[in-house]
Amino acid sequence: MLSKAQITLISSLQNKKFRKQHGLFIVEGIKSVIEFLSSSYQVDSIFYTEDVLAKVGKISGNIKSYVLTEKEFEKISALKSPQGILALVHIPKQAELNVLDFKAKHTLLLDDIQDPGNLGTIIRTAEWFGFQHIICSIGTVDAYNPKVVQATMGSLSRTQVHYIDLKNFILEAKIPVFGALLNGDSIYHTDWTNEGFIVLGNEGNGISDEIIALVDKPITIPRIGEAESLNVAVATTIFCSEIARLKKL
Repeated sequence: MLSKAQITLISSLQNKKFRKQHGLFIVEGIKSVIEFLSSSYQVDSIFYTEDVLAKVGKISGNIKSYVLTEKEFEKISALKSPQGILALVHIPKQAELNVLDFKAKHTLLLDDIQDPGNLGTIIRTAEWFGFQHIICSIGTVDAYNPKVVQATMGSLSRTQVHYIDLKNFILEAKIPVFGALLNGDSIYHTDWTNEGFIVLGNEGNGISDEIIALVDKPITIPRIGEAESLNVAVATTIFCSEIARLKKL
């Protein structure tokens, strides 16, 4: 049976303040929960309806599990079409970043991305193209926001997302910085060298002035039509695809 305390806890985890306080975040949906169960993340507890258990398989005895009725599950689900399973997962401690780990590779840097759906899509896209790390500014939306987690479709379980002061990190790393800007060299004529940071900016304001000042190579996706700009998640996909293509040549 679902208690009021459990409902209150799960509801509170929609808020970053309480995710930080409890050290937990929500994962909802069959595919996503299965991905986290098989990852390095520590799953605290699982809530599910009886008909879903067969699709998930055996749950470790170390994980607290609760069988709910459909009406009970609807009280904790944030989805319009609940899939009947939700997990509470421990937020891992952020690993210390060593700039040497980012040498001889390309890494995405996100400057104040605000939309949860965009960040979730970027994480999913990054994993598809083999980017293992994403470095975010402190002002970027929380990767453990339920909407971000949902949009990653499990990719968050295998992608390391870091939050750090971008300016100081870039200055310390001394790695070429490529910035996604409207005025720059064509992405299709760019020498990406063997390493670099690819900076993508805020949905409304783009890359901040203090980070633009650190960009070595402004890069643009050539516009053919009349649209004013590209969605940042779409732009990220194009950047990741082009870098991955050139690495395979």
